[in-house]
Amino acid sequence: MSCRLRVLIAAILVLPALLAPPTAGADTPTPRTLYADGAEGRRLMGGEWLFRLDKEDAGLKQRFQRQAGREGWTPVQVPHAWNVGDDSPESMAGSTAWYRKDFSLPSAAAALSWAVRFESVNYRSQVWLNGRAVGSHKGAYLPFEFTLAGVKRRGTNRLVIRVDSRRRPTDFPPSGLTVVGGPTGGWWNYGGLIREVYLRRIDRLDFAQVRVTPNLPCATCNATVKVKARLRNVSGRGVTARVTGRFGARRFSLGTVSLGPGGVTARETSIRVRSPRLWSPTAPNLYPVSLSASAGGRKLAGYKLKSGVRSVKISQDGLLLLNGRRVNLRGVGLHEDSKEQGFAVDNALREKLVDDAKELGASMIRTHYPMHPYTHELADRKGLLIWSEIPVYAVKTRYLAKRTVRAQAARELAKNIETFANHPSVMIWSIANELSSRPGPVQSYYIKRAAAQAKRLDPTRPVGLAVAGYPSAGCQPEYAPLDVVGINEYFGWYPGANGSLFDRKGLSPFLDQVRACYPKKAVIVTEFGAEANREGPVEEKGTYAYQREYVNFNLATFATKPWLSGALYWALNEFRVRPGWDGGNPRPNPPIHQKGLTAYGTFARKPAFADAQASFRATDQLGGGVAPVARRSASGG
Repeated sequence: MSCRLRVLIAAILVLPALLAPPTAGADTPTPRTLYADGAEGRRLMGGEWLFRLDKEDAGLKQRFQRQAGREGWTPVQVPHAWNVGDDSPESMAGSTAWYRKDFSLPSAAAALSWAVRFESVNYRSQVWLNGRAVGSHKGAYLPFEFTLAGVKRRGTNRLVIRVDSRRRPTDFPPSGLTVVGGPTGGWWNYGGLIREVYLRRIDRLDFAQVRVTPNLPCATCNATVKVKARLRNVSGRGVTARVTGRFGARRFSLGTVSLGPGGVTARETSIRVRSPRLWSPTAPNLYPVSLSASAGGRKLAGYKLKSGVRSVKISQDGLLLLNGRRVNLRGVGLHEDSKEQGFAVDNALREKLVDDAKELGASMIRTHYPMHPYTHELADRKGLLIWSEIPVYAVKTRYLAKRTVRAQAARELAKNIETFANHPSVMIWSIANELSSRPGPVQSYYIKRAAAQAKRLDPTRPVGLAVAGYPSAGCQPEYAPLDVVGINEYFGWYPGANGSLFDRKGLSPFLDQVRACYPKKAVIVTEFGAEANREGPVEEKGTYAYQREYVNFNLATFATKPWLSGALYWALNEFRVRPGWDGGNPRPNPPIHQKGLTAYGTFARKPAFADAQASFRATDQLGGGVAPVARRSASGG
């Protein structure tokens, strides 16, 4: 056979592969987002993903990141939590798994850079593009991005993510064992890509960060709004662009920026807003904000968000003020959890939770981790304040003493503030939940450093901490750096190792003790609640009647404390906690946490919902009058 003939035959054999359609499941991500605020150019990576559980953790050795075939992979939709419905201890402890997505770029993608954005992966992740490592990340509930070097302009790209949900005692939240050897945790450890993934287009210049900060000296004053943008040049050549924007109907300019390859710069300006329409839960007025960077008549980058003008301060006598008026908030904790989806919930579920909270009469919501951006947007639009907490949850002293643990907490606190500071609904930055009720040098060091960090990054909001409310804890000077002390109290429900909580008569004097300990700090009851899953007599714990009476007693007690800045019931909805959970209920239904006012899966309202609703609606939460004392800023000691 001649050489020419052999070449011709080889070409014929290769031709079908060259002309073959993209791998099944490959698509072009659509220019759609599940929330509005943020950089332009985001494309939702929906459609079919492939998933592979890796319980033996053999995927790296077997090079799953380079596998070509589909054998062993299952089609799924992302967001996705792989252990929904598995109530076993092994499910709670976590595992490893892999996700794979084939995609192509839009046809007009030449000369553009691209990044992949993950809204939340639980917990550790490694990312590959076309078989090459892109980056790794640790921590859930906050977004992260990687620039995609080597992305194919034409043809099919393959994105692969290894997810490791196995928690360690040094993680947030930490792992651990109960007294009977089961896994601990305050909510279920759902592994996976639990929030959506985006492909993001970048045309040379990128808005790396945008901060819009209103300053309202008094409720009837004109406002000043500071707009600060950090821009970076992601291209390999210099770029000069003009940066402009709008706040409501007002136009502004951030001037002209000139950046070399990889260069970064920050620009800011201030805008005077006369007679601003203030944001509050009763009148959630929002101003549209947009920024644009253009060169040669072409728009390179854009950023949009909604802003609200309002002030949050603490009075000299420890009252929380919104727009200069004392508040007496009522609200609920919640979890973005569903029976069918786990933490990989959709926007319909988020809307349901927010609507239920509003119908209850709540003015504040809280959970133990940063909520989805769409939940923040709903809170902005519908008028709900947010106690925004990072998942530094019941971290033991010996682990909090580690520098690496505190460094991870600092990263999460900074990212939370960077991500959500533009939302007027965010009222308080919380640095932890239930550290030791008798803080020593380790907790003192953490509280001091974390509070200072939060105030440095955002001096316009108070900093808080939720603590376990034990009568014998006494006054803690370690809380001096805080603006707000949150009290998790379960008087009349749990017996407490550090002082009996079983007798509910201790609640009122305990609250008075807290006030005496911290007379210049705002105090919010951040948790109170009782499990309920059945009919029965009022004196029997776990019955609907007991829960009703418990709710009414606590709310009536709070009403006698005019200095209290708020009280949040734990929780609005039932959710999965951990294997063996009883929550103080003599007839529990593990792993379901049943203190919720609505039932797991159905969201049916328990009788106590109506009791809480009546009390919440009868409370003057936002009309407490202008404080008669001199006011200080949120960071004012």
